[in-house]
Amino acid sequence: MKYIFLHGLGQNSSSWEKTIDVMNDNLDIDCPNLFTLLQGREVNYSNLYQVFSEYCKTYSQPLNICGLSLGGILALQYLIENPDRVNSVVLIGTQYAMPKKMLKFQNAIFHIMPNSTFKKMGLEKKEVINLSSSMMNLNFQQDLHKIDSSVLVICGERDKANMKASLQLKALIPNAKFNVIQNAGHEINIDAPRNLGIVLNEFFMR
Repeated sequence: MKYIFLHGLGQNSSSWEKTIDVMNDNLDIDCPNLFTLLQGREVNYSNLYQVFSEYCKTYSQPLNICGLSLGGILALQYLIENPDRVNSVVLIGTQYAMPKKMLKFQNAIFHIMPNSTFKKMGLEKKEVINLSSSMMNLNFQQDLHKIDSSVLVICGERDKANMKASLQLKALIPNAKFNVIQNAGHEINIDAPRNLGIVLNEFFMR
């Protein structure tokens, strides 16, 4: 069975290394660099979801997908649209309806940040702003009650911006499980990779 780990905005596949180090060696885990999948296409959410969907088609077996933030949004949409191709999903610090005010504030901050900050993630500043803007109208709330796959919702103890949405996801998705990782903010795979790995291992191995 295949396990796909999707990083957040500002991260890359290496962000999962310390988490995976403590997980069961028998788990067949792939960590794609999301923006590399675009291969020159315009950086926006629609294109990113399309190339992620194409990536998933390369696997014949049902998938187990773990996504943080942007990666969680991609995982949630893929689960909703392809329920027969997904065995389980972990949503970490994930919004199901984009908070427009927060995204607009985030973009305002992006505008004043140096371009070198964005190059570390393999993107230009304008591409990151375009991606964020293209997500403004995403809202998956009306489909959450249809989900019957195994779902684990995770949020960092200090991730105040996403705690409310995480609790709502747990309430709106039938039979979803919920876990708070102590001493961690939004980037749990960076703040508490070992504790996250233990929680993921228990969920995927049961």
